[in-house]
Amino acid sequence: MKNLSSSEIRQMFLDFFQSKGHTIEPSASLVPNDDPTLLWVNSGVATLKKYFDGSVIPKNPRITNAQKCIRTNDIENVGKTARHQTFFEMLGNFSVGDYFKKEVIPWAFEFLTSPEWIGMDPEKLYITTYPKDTDTQKLWIETGIDPKHIFKVEDNFWDIGEGPCGPDSEIFYDRGQSFNNLAEDDPESYPGGENERWLEVWNIVFSELNHLPSGKYVEQPHKNIDTGMGLERLVSVIQGTKTNFETDLFMPIIEHVESLSDGRKYDTNEADDVSFKIIADHARTVSFAVGDGALPSNEGRGYVIRRLIRRAVLNGKKLGIDGPFLYKLVPIVGKIMESYYPEVSQQQDFIAKTIEVEEKRFSETLNDGLGLLNGVIDDLKKKNEKVIDGESAFKLFDTYGFPLELTVEYAHDEGLSVDEDGFKHNMELQRERARGARGDLQSMGMQDETLMEIKTPSEFVGYDNDEIQATLKDIIVNDEIVDSVSMTAQKAQLIFDKTPFYAEMGGQVADIGNIYDKNNNQVAEVIDVQHAPNGQNIHLVNVISELDVNEEYTLKINVDFREKVRHNHTATHLLDQALRDVVGPRTHQAGSLVEPGYLRFDFNSNESLNPEQIAQLEKIVNEKIWAAIPVETEVLPIEEAKKKKGAIAMFSEKYGDVVRVVEVDDYSTEFCGGTHVRNTAEIGLFKITSESAVGSGVRRIDAVTGEEAFEYLNDQLNELKATAVNMKVNQLKDVAARAEQLVAENKKLARDNQNLKVQLTSQKSAEVFDKVEDINGLKVITNVIAADDMSTLRQLADKWKSENKSDVLVLGAGSGDKANLVVSVNKDGQAAGIKAGDLIKQIAKEIQGGGGGRPDMAQAGGKNPDGLTKALQLAKDIIKNN
Repeated sequence: MKNLSSSEIRQMFLDFFQSKGHTIEPSASLVPNDDPTLLWVNSGVATLKKYFDGSVIPKNPRITNAQKCIRTNDIENVGKTARHQTFFEMLGNFSVGDYFKKEVIPWAFEFLTSPEWIGMDPEKLYITTYPKDTDTQKLWIETGIDPKHIFKVEDNFWDIGEGPCGPDSEIFYDRGQSFNNLAEDDPESYPGGENERWLEVWNIVFSELNHLPSGKYVEQPHKNIDTGMGLERLVSVIQGTKTNFETDLFMPIIEHVESLSDGRKYDTNEADDVSFKIIADHARTVSFAVGDGALPSNEGRGYVIRRLIRRAVLNGKKLGIDGPFLYKLVPIVGKIMESYYPEVSQQQDFIAKTIEVEEKRFSETLNDGLGLLNGVIDDLKKKNEKVIDGESAFKLFDTYGFPLELTVEYAHDEGLSVDEDGFKHNMELQRERARGARGDLQSMGMQDETLMEIKTPSEFVGYDNDEIQATLKDIIVNDEIVDSVSMTAQKAQLIFDKTPFYAEMGGQVADIGNIYDKNNNQVAEVIDVQHAPNGQNIHLVNVISELDVNEEYTLKINVDFREKVRHNHTATHLLDQALRDVVGPRTHQAGSLVEPGYLRFDFNSNESLNPEQIAQLEKIVNEKIWAAIPVETEVLPIEEAKKKKGAIAMFSEKYGDVVRVVEVDDYSTEFCGGTHVRNTAEIGLFKITSESAVGSGVRRIDAVTGEEAFEYLNDQLNELKATAVNMKVNQLKDVAARAEQLVAENKKLARDNQNLKVQLTSQKSAEVFDKVEDINGLKVITNVIAADDMSTLRQLADKWKSENKSDVLVLGAGSGDKANLVVSVNKDGQAAGIKAGDLIKQIAKEIQGGGGGRPDMAQAGGKNPDGLTKALQLAKDIIKNN
């Protein structure tokens, strides 16, 4: 069996089926497109339903793919078994009414056992089939499987109810009794049983029947093939690892986690190994999921991501890792997968930032949560009890952000269970207490019962004030209400009777700033502001010196930070309306982020913006800025605002009976509680820096304003000046013309070069074709020529064909670290059993490469030019022994 990397195995699979006439279907997004039945794409065939149900006819009925998938139904088994993952890749080959059993079975055997491909020992392969499917059993035997290695299993019938169905055949690899976790005489110790010895690597479904609503099975008019082979399992077999996690798909991640831990090493402690595996698996899953546009939230896909991040953080704690760390693994995941999935590396900054923010939210209270949970567990063990009560489980959820599933899983590891009914009862009590505060609770990771009980009135006065005097009403430290706090660098949460600090909401980040005492000494640094359950702005601070309740303090926001945020927030309103003007009235906001340094705006669209549209958007927004339009705000009953003002609701926001309306003349009118400029002229300048896709049907615009926009344009201008210097152009206005001229000249040179090559090829052909050998009754020409690309070889092959110089032509060319081969065979050569595609596969290994083609023409590329002479000699030997 060959020694191959995971990327080589993936590509080899695709190359194999491409050589069998299959079209390679690119991996689709993990977020299903127009398929409400799926939360995630969970199989290779999931994205091909349109072909199998007949709603879309594929251009080629033969399809192959490597599809990224997510399944979370067995999430609690991840790390505890050799093979469970939430993210995995499924290799598949599919026939839509084309080939069937007699083709697919030999192909599967060829791919797995041929020395040209994987090169497995056929004696190690075992097959399961449906008992009544005698055709499949015969085909496996004819292909070369030992009849004793074929098992008839009733479960080998793929049927999910009404619709296509049929028998299936699974291929298992025997790793030997040393891998088995069962005795040899155990009833489950057989291929297909629950054991670790025989590893399923491939499943072939023969979709030949229709399951009717009546329950009857009838033959399908068009029989289909649907196969699936887990890449991770195949890699573990080829790389000879104990589990999937020791392969090159996971070990770089695990090794990096080792370096982040407190000295733990993988494969030395069973409990630690489980944590290493969970982290490695979840790092892959969330990196790909976020990259495909799914973001952490409290429901649906977002909840899956949030849960996986929290599971990873918890297991990081078990390995002695404090603080956010999962985001640091994103570049590792990207590097492992970039040969076929470059999107993770391309988006790694955004993915890492998204994960880091989520980790920070959870980490703020994680230590205290784990302390509570471990305390509960210790108390139960002392009392010899086995059930964590519902109130404790709920407190972990409500105060520390532990989903119930995590508590159940953590308890299970300690041999305990959880009173889930009691948890649900406490959840209902909380809902009654919180009433309408549920939305705020979910928007903030640090909400807890203590905060919910605080009813102190607090007024936000930051629309008109940057600095005020306010009385400190409540101090919360470690989830307890205290009268004072004085420990330097300690974190605390503060509520004042009024505040100028804006709490994060509607995409706008929170204000930052400082708090001073009566003597103007700084006593705290405000690093974040969120909404408490009862609506107050709660300030998360780093304590510098003592603070006491009922004392008066000076609250100062960072004015420069606020000003830049205000500029960007008003710009998002202008951009929102401009998008409706340019793209269409149905365009709506799908999310936003307003930071001091930039703004991000997501909107629904299935098509990217073209350069003309981007330019038009910039023109509209800047015209509104330069028109110096007053920005007015008004608080109105919501129905009046809708009718009288025609205000537009921002994405995903919930509104009360009274709303704040922000108007920019008669151009933009929106509900918004954020901070804005007083006049559009304050924004200064608006520039779009990028436009990209973030998920199915969602596009993203990144933009800058004011000083940042000036710096961005200045950087662009400096690059243009440097380009002008390199092009030897005196005036910037001439750069475009000069670039166009250079492109035209380059094209002409390329054409001239190609024409010269044609002439040289014609001249070379005489000497290339002058030596004809007679080998086994065939005229054969072999030669290594001086050429730096494949086109010259193909031109010579065409000339050879037109002049009928011999029966077989084998040409090679090398340049630097690249080698190329071309094989052509005429009809007489093919009749004698020589096929160009087969021959080139055999000789390409001498140049450390691969290739393929038709019986009459084939080509290959490699990285060992020194092997060309051996390749040509091997070709002659093969023809001689044919």
